[in-house]
Amino acid sequence: MEEVVLGLVIIFSGLVLTWIWRVLNWIWLEPMKMEKCLRKQGITGLPYKLLYGNMKEISSLRTKVRSKPMEHSHRIVPRILPFINQTIQTYGKTFVSWYGPSPRVSIMDPELIKDILSDKSGTFGKIKQIPILKFLFDGLANHEGEKWVKHRKIINPAFHQEKLKMMLPAFYLSSSDLISKWEKMVSGGSCEIDVWPDLQNLTADVISRTAFGSSYEEGRRIFQLQTEQAGHVMHMFRFMLIPGYRFLPTKRNRRMKEIHTEIQMLLRNLIKNRENTMKLGEASKDDLLGIMLESNMKEIKAGGSKNVGMSIDDVIEECKLFYFAGQETTSTMLVWTMILLSMHPEWKEKAREEVMQVFKKNKPDYEGLLQLKIVTMIFYEVLRLYPPVVMLLRATYKWTNLGNMELPPGVEISLPTLLISHDRELWGEDAEEFNPERFSEGISKATKNKVTFFPFGWGPRICIGQTFAIIEAKMALAMILQNFSFELSKAYVHAPYTVLTLQPQYGAQLIISKLD
Repeated sequence: MEEVVLGLVIIFSGLVLTWIWRVLNWIWLEPMKMEKCLRKQGITGLPYKLLYGNMKEISSLRTKVRSKPMEHSHRIVPRILPFINQTIQTYGKTFVSWYGPSPRVSIMDPELIKDILSDKSGTFGKIKQIPILKFLFDGLANHEGEKWVKHRKIINPAFHQEKLKMMLPAFYLSSSDLISKWEKMVSGGSCEIDVWPDLQNLTADVISRTAFGSSYEEGRRIFQLQTEQAGHVMHMFRFMLIPGYRFLPTKRNRRMKEIHTEIQMLLRNLIKNRENTMKLGEASKDDLLGIMLESNMKEIKAGGSKNVGMSIDDVIEECKLFYFAGQETTSTMLVWTMILLSMHPEWKEKAREEVMQVFKKNKPDYEGLLQLKIVTMIFYEVLRLYPPVVMLLRATYKWTNLGNMELPPGVEISLPTLLISHDRELWGEDAEEFNPERFSEGISKATKNKVTFFPFGWGPRICIGQTFAIIEAKMALAMILQNFSFELSKAYVHAPYTVLTLQPQYGAQLIISKLD
């Protein structure tokens, strides 16, 4: 009996020592080894601190800058990325910071950015997804290798030009609802409106109609749940270094699981109903879900096995990604466009003149939207100054050569989109000024053929929905300019901040007036 107990004690002690060794290696030995390797190559930064890395400094600076608004200026880098902005002043544009025990090397050299984003071999992979983000979505944007290739192939037909043309009526109908709402509100001449929630509802309505063939009124439950979930996910980032925190039965954790379950159920029922009607011989609807399911069925039929297509769980995650990416990107682009045009009324008038010249008071059509050169220049400049996603992340999974650096596996690579698009060395002395004219001859000319403008990503993984987003935004802005004048309200507070995407912290209060 004593021998059995002794054996159990030895086994238990061995397991404990193994666990202690792994934890010690994770939080100290491996980070110190990587820090030494990076410093040997001249990649410096603030030193690693046990477990938290530089997270406390990052959090402290973020809290400090968010505690007060800023002047009406486009010099937003110190507010949005204060830690990176401050670190660059000391260590230069290529430096290492620590997000917990993970080293993150920031890269701002356009040639190196091109190498990273044009990679097809998987050398620079997506960073391992933080588990709590799976509560929000887990679709094409997070996949790698063969799974990414398969999903991209199946989803791609939904974003072809002829399919986008068929979705134009949905863009128009949703924009018309917004116009009608504002017309009622400004019936007395003019009215102060916080346009931010209305633009969020507009783009949620568009994605509901184009993805599921339903109006926002029918699909609003999914949108509301996704919006609430995004808030919970951002809050949970504060605790991501506490092992097992997401499993604790806290009120927030329970609510996140409830939301996840409800969204899964709503989408599963919607997808199954659509699949059943298609199996009965009914034509698939010309919406993103119908096109994707039809493409998926063709892939399965051609391959002779369900394994070559997407599972229903895969389709659910792609639908969640449609909702998040389709709604968030376009709504932030539109709200910053209206704010910046209010700050720069001369460009607002140029855009209106172009819209009236192309459409007069008529319904905007696809060919006409493609002709809006000034509007396109304005959107590009807004995306440069206020990109929806302020940073792209990649990671190394093996020893990797990048320029004159040799990066070990486990290094995160940060491409700070916002800093790059505000860099005077890359964009000139007016880099932090609103000047759409810089895009008058297109993106290539404005960037001097360098990879310095990538609000939708770049290379083989460029956002599949970028044309969708631009056409949707053009439709909405054209109709707003046809019907209304707008300017900043005295109540507007300029305070950009990030909630996954770059948003106005206190809303976007504008004075809206009906045009004669």
